[in-house]
Amino acid sequence: MPLLFSYGTLQQEAVQLSTFGRPLSGARDELLGFESSLVPIADPELAAAAGMTHHVTAAFTGRPESRMGGMAFEVTDAEIGLADTYEQRAAYTRIHVMLASGRQAWVYVYARSAPRRS
Repeated sequence: MPLLFSYGTLQQEAVQLSTFGRPLSGARDELLGFESSLVPIADPELAAAAGMTHHVTAAFTGRPESRMGGMAFEVTDAEIGLADTYEQRAAYTRIHVMLASGRQAWVYVYARSAPRRS
């Protein structure tokens, strides 16, 4: 099963239920080389629904001491597709990362702050 790392709203059971139709099972972990940043929510409807003006995102720093805590959830391939749909409204992109635990996972970051891949 793939892992999906969340540092934000996908940790909330209500969001999991509305996105995946079930609560997710996971474990605490850390995202290495990233730190927390705020991104304005451009879509007024999304901002109103979320009750926020900004999203928290993971900004790539590349520094090994930069870490973001969150949860690594076990999901199905089909649920990755559902998460893609959920995160696209916030202009997030999915990338593959290594977590502090040594496990590999998918994570969503603001597209403009994603690390450049060669």
